[in-house]
Amino acid sequence: MKNKNKSLRIGTDIGGTFTDFVCIDDATGTLRLEKTLTTPQDPSIGIFDGLDLLAKQHACHLGDCQNLVHGTTLVINALIERRGAMTALITTEGFRDILEMRNELRYDVYDLQIEYPKPLIPRGLRFEIAERVSSEGVVLRKPSVDALRHIVQQLQALHVNSVAVCLLNSYANAQNEIFIGSVLKAEAPWLSVSLSSDVLPQIKEYDRTSTTAANAYVKPLVDAYLEKIGAGLGDRGFQGELYVMQSGGGVLAADVAREFPIRVLESGPAGGVAAARWWGNLIDEHNILCFDMGGTTAKLCTIARGEALVAEEYEAARVYRFKRGSGFAISVPVFDLLEIGTGGGSIARIDHLGLLKVGPRSSGASPGPACYGLGGRDPTVTDADVALGYLDPRYFLGGSMQLQPSLAAGAISASVAQQLGGLSAIEAAYGIHELANEDMASAGRLHLAERGEDITAMCMVACGGAGPVHAYGLAKKLGVKKLIIPPAAGVMSALGMLVEDLAIDRVRTVRGLLALALPETLEKIFQEMLLDAANFLKAPADFLVANKIADLRYRGQGYSVRVKLGDGKLSTQDIRARFEAEYKLHYGRIYADVDIELVNLRLYAQCLSKTPFVPAKIAAADRDIFSARKGTRAAYFGQSGQVECPVFDRYKLAAGHTYSGAAFIEERETTTVIGPEGMFSVNEYGMLIVQVS
Repeated sequence: MKNKNKSLRIGTDIGGTFTDFVCIDDATGTLRLEKTLTTPQDPSIGIFDGLDLLAKQHACHLGDCQNLVHGTTLVINALIERRGAMTALITTEGFRDILEMRNELRYDVYDLQIEYPKPLIPRGLRFEIAERVSSEGVVLRKPSVDALRHIVQQLQALHVNSVAVCLLNSYANAQNEIFIGSVLKAEAPWLSVSLSSDVLPQIKEYDRTSTTAANAYVKPLVDAYLEKIGAGLGDRGFQGELYVMQSGGGVLAADVAREFPIRVLESGPAGGVAAARWWGNLIDEHNILCFDMGGTTAKLCTIARGEALVAEEYEAARVYRFKRGSGFAISVPVFDLLEIGTGGGSIARIDHLGLLKVGPRSSGASPGPACYGLGGRDPTVTDADVALGYLDPRYFLGGSMQLQPSLAAGAISASVAQQLGGLSAIEAAYGIHELANEDMASAGRLHLAERGEDITAMCMVACGGAGPVHAYGLAKKLGVKKLIIPPAAGVMSALGMLVEDLAIDRVRTVRGLLALALPETLEKIFQEMLLDAANFLKAPADFLVANKIADLRYRGQGYSVRVKLGDGKLSTQDIRARFEAEYKLHYGRIYADVDIELVNLRLYAQCLSKTPFVPAKIAAADRDIFSARKGTRAAYFGQSGQVECPVFDRYKLAAGHTYSGAAFIEERETTTVIGPEGMFSVNEYGMLIVQVS
């Protein structure tokens, strides 16, 4: 991933409101940051504007850049907003309706009008073909070329430009799918084709079909988008490699992401989790609640024992936001993120019952909060933070964007305060701020309880433009005692993309009793997956670090437990012991008299950097902390009322500085708010370590 003649690496993350940039100079260990407004009509405009700004303000020229890593929510937004390509499905005869039959589970057994999202591929674009492969992988019937040619004629008449191919039992033998793919390529070269045996070669028919259909649906869109990004970078002198962040960690080459766009479903938010884990490892903090709050949403993710939790089942486009089963299945590795519709741009309103509500509707980047002065009239969380004194209107984005407190107060007064019995604007603003924190805390408590994690044993790492503003209040509500605000917290997702290595995961369904499995057979399958991973990563297999994983369950169970296997020689006894330890951790007991069944083998392969980035340490304090004070600002803290708070310049804080009491620590991309009972110190890496009362 490195060119020895070039020392710069750039990460960029497109959010709902802002597009973030981080430039790492490997030669000096320094970071350079930028932030621009997102351009929803064409996100690439915001990227190129920010890159031009990096070059102008920080001399970070693309000609000196060895690689650029990009994170985007383009894929998930396209699925939610139904902005994908005209897509068809080719499947085994008799399985045309699998996308509507789903897994035959009801997410609400008592709802007689239960709704599911409409399939991405309507029934009229789903085609059956006579073929059959047995569950053991034996080809019982090959597809007919004439039948495929007839389907191609229909696809052309219907103006289809992308096709998903998902045949019964193709996870056991992909021969028929590969044959169909070759015929489509020969007969219809304009078609974009996604084979389930490439996208997701594992058991579970609905999940495999749904994931492959989603990949095909967004593939032309992502292909054109990344091609445009690549061309624009080339026009600006970029000669390095373009990578894209994956949803479950690691980065992919852009050409692989163009082929398998479903892997970058949640690539933007994944960067924040990766950075939180990286910062935690630097200071031996391995149990972390990552809190990322931007302009549109807030995300929570658990990092337990140094590993970010990965969702085994992910759903997109849920009919009901928090009801599992109300969306369509996407079976790719995704960090186990809880996404809440609360961000800086979330709109506050009074509902029909006269109650204050915040979000999930957002003002976005255009027109944005009222205080932006861009035409927004609805009061938002950012407006509340400005009215409370938590943000300096003259130093937003380092002073490059001036906020207007009078517009914020006016919007809050007109839409909220006057409808709540004549409250003052500042009291209503505090209500908005507190309700935003409580909404996030309520979701966080449930998220942690479902995963069996003890919040009191965890620290919180906050990031995102609005994360440090709300982290102290959220930590108090959750009972978190220690809060960490790393350097570059306001653009941490973009930083996380630069500390991740080139990586990919592969999966193979191998069903059978563990007691009857032959270790040498399992080793052979893992070796085949390693060679497959090396092909995707375009790196020699000897250069890859591989983690072996197995999905196991007790015989008769419908759900499996993912177990990390050892690096040494495989043995069924060791696999059983690891499964029982993991099962007991999740469920509190084991069943010694029940057979264990092997379901899937997985391989996570990484191409580790030989010289990983190490941030430069900051100078030790030689004067008291007030040498870093910019001034003071009055702010409202509920029962404590108006408090005159010191405002510290984060760039002047030194290692060893400490302060007790309410305070603001300002940097260009965000502001850290410390409540009246809090205390913070600065460590050698410039991280703010906050003790929460």
